[in-house]
Amino acid sequence: MTQPPVPAIRRLTLTEFRSYRSMRLETGATLVALVGANGAGKTNVLEAISLLNPGRGLRGVTFDELARQGGSGSWAIAAEIEAAHGPVLLGTAWSGQAGGGGGDGGGRQVVIDGASQKGLGALGEHMRLLWLTPAQDRLFAGPGADRRRFLDRMVTAFDPEHGARISLFEKVMRERNLLLEETRPDGAWLASLETQMAEAAVAISAARLVGLEALQTHIGEGRDTSSFPWAEVAVRGEIEALVAAKPAVQVEDEYRRILRDSRSPDRAAGRTLRGPHRSDLEVVHGPKRMAAARCSTGEQKALLIGLVLAQARAVQAGIGAPPVLLLDEVAAHLDRVRRKSLLEALAALGSQSWMTGTDAQLFEAIGEAGAIFHVEDGHVSKAMEN
Repeated sequence: MTQPPVPAIRRLTLTEFRSYRSMRLETGATLVALVGANGAGKTNVLEAISLLNPGRGLRGVTFDELARQGGSGSWAIAAEIEAAHGPVLLGTAWSGQAGGGGGDGGGRQVVIDGASQKGLGALGEHMRLLWLTPAQDRLFAGPGADRRRFLDRMVTAFDPEHGARISLFEKVMRERNLLLEETRPDGAWLASLETQMAEAAVAISAARLVGLEALQTHIGEGRDTSSFPWAEVAVRGEIEALVAAKPAVQVEDEYRRILRDSRSPDRAAGRTLRGPHRSDLEVVHGPKRMAAARCSTGEQKALLIGLVLAQARAVQAGIGAPPVLLLDEVAAHLDRVRRKSLLEALAALGSQSWMTGTDAQLFEAIGEAGAIFHVEDGHVSKAMEN
């Protein structure tokens, strides 16, 4: 008998979250399709699942925006997941207290198997997540910051500490920017902050390079068998280039010098002009030898899906278990043949995949491994047996 995929969500419960006063969904399926009209609440379910990892979820909004309109102002998410070592109960909640809507912590509570956790990092130990949303359909033609966030989410699926390094770098960078605004900033304090930035910057850049190397390997392995176009990926950034060429200690020293010498221009600009926060992800459509930004909307969507599938394979090879995939409106620009190929690829991966769409026919090839649910007005019900 085939073993159940791990990790996988077996039960999901929402309380006062977005459009849901209360919702409980149970499924043992590998492929889960949520079907309903636009605005029915399908994406809200995926967003809730995304909050079972560190961070602010797939929409990246503040925590107060997640509370049900007209509700108590607080919200809670709970899930029973099947992990490699057995069932685990994950829970996260926000009480609606002042100051809780800010950063990745901000008053949010995490409970694992009934025990309160000190931070959000513990969530990443039990389940890795990857997601695609309609907002990413123009990722390659949009601002570099979006591609950088996409890259860093992929790297975090390999290395859960990557997000913490980025948060630290950004926090210290903000402190440095504020200090530079002073008429006579404390030089020793500036040097201390720049040392912290340099250490974090090198760790961030090294993790990006390692993650992309693993991703490119798995892109290559699926190059001749995937129905989705293969891509060439690279990160373009000053610090990444230095890390690729020199020992980490030397790069830290060099970036400290860069920061020291850039104090005047940074003060004039009101921001830090050089560092890993300026890097960009470059993607080329392999078969066409064309920059992804120049491809059609459909080609860009297919490239994105191919990247996520390769990333899922890479994560599975790296940690021994596939990530859970959240694919919002994933079939919107795919023809029938590619929709079928996608479902087959997801089933072969063994990863639990949550998908949304406006029509159940989009998932007609979901097979026995799948389950389709109907979403309407804050209610989720089984729509079809497979």
